[in-house]
Amino acid sequence: MARIRNPEPAHPGHRSAPQHRHQDAAARVSGSLSVVLPDPLRLYRGGVLHGVRMAYETWGRLNPAGDNAILLFTGLSPSAHAAATDADPTPGWWQRMIGPDLALDTSRYFIVCVNTLGSCFGSTGPASIDPATGQRYATSFPEIAVEDIAKAAWEATRALGIERLAAVVGASLGGMSVLAFAAQFPLAARRLISISGSAAASPFAIALRSVQREAILRDPDWQGGHYAPEHPPRTGMRLARKLGTITYRSAAELRQRFGREPLAGVAGNVGPFAPRFAVEGYLEAQAERFTRIFDPNCYLYLSSAMDRFDLAEHGGSFAAALHAVASESVLVIGVESDMLFPIDEQAAIAEAFERNAVPTRFARLSSLEGHDAFLIDIPHFCGEIRSFLG
Repeated sequence: MARIRNPEPAHPGHRSAPQHRHQDAAARVSGSLSVVLPDPLRLYRGGVLHGVRMAYETWGRLNPAGDNAILLFTGLSPSAHAAATDADPTPGWWQRMIGPDLALDTSRYFIVCVNTLGSCFGSTGPASIDPATGQRYATSFPEIAVEDIAKAAWEATRALGIERLAAVVGASLGGMSVLAFAAQFPLAARRLISISGSAAASPFAIALRSVQREAILRDPDWQGGHYAPEHPPRTGMRLARKLGTITYRSAAELRQRFGREPLAGVAGNVGPFAPRFAVEGYLEAQAERFTRIFDPNCYLYLSSAMDRFDLAEHGGSFAAALHAVASESVLVIGVESDMLFPIDEQAAIAEAFERNAVPTRFARLSSLEGHDAFLIDIPHFCGEIRSFLG
């Protein structure tokens, strides 16, 4: 088995320089590396993709035995840039979780974060060029499932010469991907950590995401998915992101953070429907940033994949889907203020593992920040994960 070797010591912001099983398959995409998967990639719902490229970043180094790798799944919108690297020193989306003596301890583990299949940050997705036509896939991209996201990330990891993982970790969509990974590859990881995820999308989440998608689909600039990259359906994306942002946080946090504070710089003679409150300014800033960086078609595909995910498809029940899991231990984390992925959904995940006699810890966190707590309440999450990994 080929192994990744990195003679340099790991340190914060350092990406190891792995020797790939297929050197000609790897290439840089922005600050990430990428690898081409074995062809073709057959999809869970029947489609096929050719020439699939997956973007990834790594931290730490693989040990000589090749058994200290942790696969990190992202949520719907992040790139593989979970923490600073030499190639990209900007802080990543989990910057305070990855590094020496942190939750994902790079002095002990080799962390691999893979950008999601269907995303727009280096991995193959609707915004990519279809090799058969030379044009962007757009809506000709086949339907993808959370199972495909898990499979593609595992194939990317195996392309680096890793055949068994110390752990698989993910939050939100990533937490769902951990479950899809466990159902499909039950022997592949010693430990599993599912954070703020769900074994099946709830009616509330489906309803929410259906409205978000409708905002994009009804934007005249969507053009049936064949919009010019420089002229996407910005209005629809802005509305979708604002609605999502409201559900990512808790009402209590927004009350504590903004109250009825007025929006800075608003003149007294503005129109009757103009934004007047600081919380409105916050939503606008979130929407503007997201619209600049994320592709609308990618959003539609990944959002739909989350809705259709149901772990019970793998055997008839959540527990049956996980019956072959041979992991040593599982950590499930939920947040009591999360209204998008309510904590009873994480409780159901923990129960499914327990029914299969898999040692499971269920951590109920009282974080104020709702679904986004895993990005913000770092001390609580770091403590749980670091204690679990030992």
